[in-house]
Order: sequence, then C-alpha cells, then structure tokens
Amino acid sequence: MCGIAGFVNDTSAEEKTAVLKRMTDIIAHRGPDNEGHFVDERVALGFRRLSIIDLQGGDQPIFNEDSSMAITMNGEIYNYRELRRQLIDLGHTFSTESDTEVILHGYEQWGHQVVNRLRGMFAFVIWDRGRGELFGARDHFGIKPFYYARMGGTFMYASEIKSLLQHPDFHKELNTQALRPYMTFQYPALPETFFKGVFKLPEGHWFTFRDGKMDIHQYYDPAFGESKQDLKDLVDSIDQTVQDSVKAHQVADVEVGSFLSSGVDSSYVAALARPRHTYSIGFGKGTYNESDQAGELASILKLNNTTESLDGDQAFSYFPQIQWYMDEPDSNPSCVPLFFLSELASRDLRVVLSGEGADELFAGYVDYGVHTRSRIIKDVTRLLGRLPRKARYAIGRWAKGKHFHGAWHLYANLAPAEESFIGQAKVFDEDEAGRLLKPAYRKAPRVSEITGRIYARLKGRSLSELKKKQYLDMHQWMPGDILLKADKMTMAHSLELRVPLLDRKLMDVAEKVPTKYLITDQNTKFAFRKAADRHIPREWSAREKLGFPVPIRDWLHQERYYRLVRSMFEQEWVSEFFDQQALLRMLDDNYAKRNDARRKIWTVYSFLTWYDVYFIHDGTKPELLDLPA
Repeated sequence: MCGIAGFVNDTSAEEKTAVLKRMTDIIAHRGPDNEGHFVDERVALGFRRLSIIDLQGGDQPIFNEDSSMAITMNGEIYNYRELRRQLIDLGHTFSTESDTEVILHGYEQWGHQVVNRLRGMFAFVIWDRGRGELFGARDHFGIKPFYYARMGGTFMYASEIKSLLQHPDFHKELNTQALRPYMTFQYPALPETFFKGVFKLPEGHWFTFRDGKMDIHQYYDPAFGESKQDLKDLVDSIDQTVQDSVKAHQVADVEVGSFLSSGVDSSYVAALARPRHTYSIGFGKGTYNESDQAGELASILKLNNTTESLDGDQAFSYFPQIQWYMDEPDSNPSCVPLFFLSELASRDLRVVLSGEGADELFAGYVDYGVHTRSRIIKDVTRLLGRLPRKARYAIGRWAKGKHFHGAWHLYANLAPAEESFIGQAKVFDEDEAGRLLKPAYRKAPRVSEITGRIYARLKGRSLSELKKKQYLDMHQWMPGDILLKADKMTMAHSLELRVPLLDRKLMDVAEKVPTKYLITDQNTKFAFRKAADRHIPREWSAREKLGFPVPIRDWLHQERYYRLVRSMFEQEWVSEFFDQQALLRMLDDNYAKRNDARRKIWTVYSFLTWYDVYFIHDGTKPELLDLPA
C-alpha cells in the first residue's frame, strides 16, 4: 500500500525533480517507509512506500528487463504469485518478489488486457519510454483512488488531490457545481471533484496519455442478473468464496489484523481470518458504542480485541484534519470513528481486514426496500410485485406522497428504481438545498441526471428493481463515499485496509443471487447471513446494520459544540455560499429542539470546515482545533 504522484510535461529534469519531491512529501502518510522517483525529459513518476510485500526488494519505481518501462502502483494484487509463475514460464525475468512487478511484465505480455487478470485493489501508472505513453488503471470497484488534471500544459495525477496542489501549473479553483449535489448525497457526487479541473478516474477503467491526448476505457462492470440456484447451493457457494477471499487477502509479509464491529460483515471476516489482533471503537456508552458487543464476540471466538471509547472533544478537535485527509468534503459521520479506529490499529499493525462491500453485493441496506415491519404490508407488496411491470409501476407511483402506513414501502418496492432510489444517503432535498444556496451555486446537475447516467447503462437489461439499486450503489455510493473514506482515513495513519468481501470472485457469485434470497421478511442480506451463520453466533449474523453510530444529535444539543458550529456558520465568508440567516436559524432551531436538522447541519459544517482548510488556509494541514471551555 502506497501513494503515487507524477506528471507529464516538457520542463527540465531538474525542475521536475523539485516539483515531484513536493508532490510526494505531502502524501508521506501513505508511505512512510521509503520514497522513489523517476524523472526524464518527458515524465516524472513519484512514489511513497508502505512496505507490505517483499519488504527488502519492492521499492518503486520498478523497471522491466531493458528499462524501457517503469511502473508505480498503489495497492495489492492477491493473485500475483500465480501470475508471476505464468509470466516466468512465458520468458519474463523478475528482479523483485513484489506484486507490482507482476503488473509491469503482465503489461509487456498482455497489454491493456493485464487489468482483466488482476485480483486486488490498485491504482497504477506505467511509463513506456519508447512510445512516449503513460498507461494507467484503477481497480474493478474503485477501492484505491486516482485523481488527474490537465493544467498549464501539464498532465498530472496522484493518489490524493493535495499532491496535485503542489504542482506549479495547478490552478486552484472551487468547482461551483459540486456543492448542490453534495448537499443531497453527503459526498462528492460528480466525476469532477470539488477542485475545478480535477477528475476521478472511474472504477474499472484504464487510460492512456500520449502526445497530449488522454483516452479512457472501461474494462469491468458488474453483470447483475438472476439465476435459479437453490438456497443451500447458493449459501455453500457464498461461504466457500468468502473463505477463499479472506485467505487471499491475508497474504502479506507483515501481520494482518482485523476491524471488528457488532455487525455481521466484519464479524464473519474476523471469524474466518482468526487474526491475533482485532480492533473496535465507539462513543461513550450504550447506543453509540458497539465495542462491548464486538468484545463479546472476540471472547467467544477467542480473539484478542483492543477497544477505545471516544468523546465529542476528540471528534471536533480532529475534524479539520479529517477533512484535510479526505481531500473533499464528506459528511458521512462514520469518517470520524474510522479515523480514530485506524489510529488505534496503526499502533500495532500495518494491515487490517474490514467488512466493506457485503451490503452492496448482497443487499444489506434497508433502503433497498424495507420500510415497514408490518407483515400484512409486506405480503401485499409481494403479491403486487408479481403484477406486470406497467401495473406495479402504476401502483408504486400512486403510493408516492401518500400518508397511510405502508405507502412508502409500496412506493420503494413497486415504483421504478430510477424514480424512487438515489442511493444510501439523502440529506437535503435538492430544492431545499437550492433555496439555502446563493444563486451562483444553484447551477449544477440535477440528482436525476447524476443517477440517470448510471441507470442508463442498464437499458435493455431485465433486472429486478432491487438489483438496479445495487448497481447504482456499486457505481455511485460505494466508490464515492464508502471506499473513499475507508482509504483516506486508514492511510492517514499509514494503515492498509483490505476488503475481502469486495472481491472479483465474490462478485461473480453475488451478481447472480436470486433476488428472493437478497431481502426477505427475515432480514436483509439473507443468503449472506446464512453463510455467516456457519461461523458466528446467530445473534451476530442476524443483527441489523448500524454502521458506525455517531452521537451528532447529542453533540448539537450541547452548548459548547453548538457554539463551536455556530462560530463557523457566522464567518463572514459563509455568506458567499449560503443564505446565512437561514443557516443560523436552522442551527438555532435544532439546538432548541424545534427541528431535527442534525444531518443537514453536519453536512454544511463538513463543507465549511473543508473549505476553511483548503481555501481560507490554503490547504495547509491544520493543527488540532482549540475547543471553547
């Protein structure tokens, strides 16, 4: 696990070297063990290393046999040993034992198709000196980030945006279209980031850059469909594939631990991995702290569990740093506990396993259609769901906006997913966001345009509404929020996070699960939980998803934190973006318990904290925030 950065332009090698050094220094947290640079008359490749595999010989850049190609890579390839044997049989000579070198020789052998053979998480670039071409790719699901920009005659790329800011050709400007969608989605929802001109390479894509031209191509897309598997065969397949994936994700030359919450996903992973160390975290006692339940499971499984309890002072003190590490504003409350959980694990380890991915692959979210506890409503909805598509769509649309019990359940399950579902987070209604924003920030793609571009890829495919929702989350919510915060919060502490439940081979199983075994009257993620039953107690496998519960509501009702947030909302520059009086009124009414606007307040506060860090204070890593007495 590492950080990469680089650029292509015509400046001198001496100038390139100085700039590249600044670009890699700013992301030293991604790779504190070593750094490597390659510079010639056209390109600069930079690298920061966190040593996980081939501790002595895996420094980058790595070159092929005749030094005509060089690679830098951020990530891990779990099938690299198998590929290495194939390439040696084909005549390639290796100089290291690293997984990175496998990609390089694989590119020599198979060209762009090498990405289809990789199992793992990665973002890499290969410089072909003879062709004067840069080739790069991002992994199938977007586990590892890759940003790029073209400014001032320079093509630049990096694992983190803050690295790009160090380049003299970088022009820093706020992308005014990013704010309104963010207020609805809670995360950066556009291909172009909050920094004007900086883009994310999409998950499952590769690119070439040559003679000033960039070409981007998709190489992977989950092929959701249906099968007629019976439940036992399906559960057998899920369990065997999860076991195989967890084993593959433990390949390392250092110790591998695991995060452990009270939920089924991390519990299943930890039960299979049996690491020497697991880690849990929470806030205070009771509802917002899952560490007690995690500790119980660790005791049952005879695992060592380390836990810590957090408080609001820690959260607010470190919050500006959290937004600095994130690069773009993200108001997912779980960023906060994940930041501290990563620091806790990093005291002992360099690598941990986690449970991200299972909710998207196996339908673990209640927003996929679980909006009532009434068996009668569920039975009626199931019967109506057997009607022809036009009829059930009509009933679903009729239920929209109705106020009888079960109306929302009918709408969410019978109306087209394209109309009823935008993903896992909806903070502001977009019209409400528009009213709160100043006119210059209202002009942005509509939510329906953002999700519609993804839904459009499914045209002509016969999928259940539930599988359409999964598909949207795989391409919007997961890379835009879940995986991004997982990468940034762990790498902030030089900790590699591996996600064995988000794996190519497991996706091959998940995409064909019959819809009836995804969500049932018993639970979400039904078939997956049946597989987990074989390894953890039913109390854990059946537990409802909590995520990382964070006491934002309680914080905003405490005067010291309310005053802290209000002091940010009162800043003069805030009026550039928002109707400041309406913003303050919303905060004051929440404090007085006349409304419950905690998620909206937190979303605005996250953006303003990020803007303060990157624009008011020019992107300098902030000190800890002094809290009022």
